[in-house]
Amino acid sequence: MPAAGLDWADLTDLTDPTDLTDLFSAITGNFIMLQIALPNKGSLAEEAVALVKAAGYNCRRDEKDLMAFDREHEIEFFFLRPRDIAVYVATGVLEIGITGRDLALDSEAEVVELLSLGFGKSTFRYAVPAGSGLTPERFKGLRIATSYPALVKRDLAARGVKAAAIVKLDGAVEISVKLGVADAVADVVQSGRTLEQAGLKVVGAPILESEAAVIARDHAVAKHPAVKQFLERLKGIVTARDYVMVEYDVPRKTLAAACKVTPGIESPTVAPLSEAGWCAVKAMARRKEVNRIMDRLAALGAKGIIVTDIRTCRI
Repeated sequence: MPAAGLDWADLTDLTDPTDLTDLFSAITGNFIMLQIALPNKGSLAEEAVALVKAAGYNCRRDEKDLMAFDREHEIEFFFLRPRDIAVYVATGVLEIGITGRDLALDSEAEVVELLSLGFGKSTFRYAVPAGSGLTPERFKGLRIATSYPALVKRDLAARGVKAAAIVKLDGAVEISVKLGVADAVADVVQSGRTLEQAGLKVVGAPILESEAAVIARDHAVAKHPAVKQFLERLKGIVTARDYVMVEYDVPRKTLAAACKVTPGIESPTVAPLSEAGWCAVKAMARRKEVNRIMDRLAALGAKGIIVTDIRTCRI
């Protein structure tokens, strides 16, 4: 039965997806349930799904499934093209989504970034024929091939450069210069080997440093309890990936020095051992510093140094 004040005719006159969201809000006064967009394919999809699962949510799916329902948390996950996710989120059809920062910006959809996720990292840069002497500031009147036309247009405008044309391609952008379609390219660069093989070299400062992120229509969405919990869980896992737990035994005479090596978040946990003159120490440490830390602890006489991964944390 329709809610009070609503007629069945209202349900047949929904020509815009946002109308359905507004109708649901009128009936319930809030989300019926949290709806989240995830990438449907590629490495971005694999890592996003793995992260969400690690956060305790059920988003298991077969490759052909378009959605999954987590009954415990009352969340619907929708698997969409990464390029389309920002559009769905911006209209309010879906509350939040995970996609690449570059894809969200290139869509020109009005969304905000709630949380960066630390994977799917890439650098977006210009490349020109080797030996041409071209720089982005000298692109006036040239053809720029890219899969991210909106990003390039925005960047060139910021540099005060008007290109003759931005040539939109869906892939293999680097070959466009050799085929005479473009004079320069703007593309995601990792090792740069593919560009070199096409006779191109990277020039100018990066256009954008991208990574996967949680996006929403506005920051107010993050205040919803279900969204807040989702973000906190993901943040705990992302943070934990940067840290390890270091445990060791150390002579009491070098304890103070050892604690300076492993200060932890607030302070290390220290407990006396049954053997006189020795203490056990436990502290979180930055993953990238762990080998240097172990070297310094060993030099202070520490024994039984153990380093373990942290699955998740709240700091």
